[in-house]
Amino acid sequence: MQLVFIHGSGGAGDVWQYQLDAFPGSVAPTLPGHPVGEVISTVEGYVHWVHDFIQSNGYKDVVLVGHSLGGGIALQYALDYPGELIAIVPVGSGARLRVNSDYLTELEAAISSDSGPWFKRQEERTALMEPTFRESFLRKRRAIGPAPQLNDLRACDKFDVMNRVGEIKLPVLLICGTEDAMTPVKYHQYLAERLPGTKLVIIPDTTHYVFTEKPVEVNQALKEFVEAL
Repeated sequence: MQLVFIHGSGGAGDVWQYQLDAFPGSVAPTLPGHPVGEVISTVEGYVHWVHDFIQSNGYKDVVLVGHSLGGGIALQYALDYPGELIAIVPVGSGARLRVNSDYLTELEAAISSDSGPWFKRQEERTALMEPTFRESFLRKRRAIGPAPQLNDLRACDKFDVMNRVGEIKLPVLLICGTEDAMTPVKYHQYLAERLPGTKLVIIPDTTHYVFTEKPVEVNQALKEFVEAL
């Protein structure tokens, strides 16, 4: 069994460090353009890239775990290549990932002027992370910059598989935080209601970055899920 972790918008693979440490042999690639290479403008395009990554490395019996954008990639992958996965784990994600237009405008401004509000928002949204991890996360986020995040959020904004999720027949684990304002609990409940047998784990007092804020609880849920496959 091979766990492959996919990061969210504007991020990098090492955001999954707690999970990589807990699951030896797992991998977390950094999507192109973050910051090396060219970004991809659609979730479907990212799926093709992840597919090539998995195939080129010869991974079999893949469990695809994705946060936010990465969760959308996992859902779309399950629709496009259902025979190549044994399970998916969307974390802080949804069948549709609409983005507040004010946030897109803020990112556009940050690209043209390197304005402070964008990074200040990053600092605010990571307040519950362990301080050393948070410092590393913010340093990487600043190095990647706002442009890839804007690209990714635009891709999220166009993503919508609400009418197709019922086609997914794989085992599914959904993980979310009670205080997630970007992909709230109701997004995950929508998926759980349409995917029979899905396990939904809601972690109290956590936000959109649930897997970094309470990694012990998230890793335990993931461990129990994969051991039951």
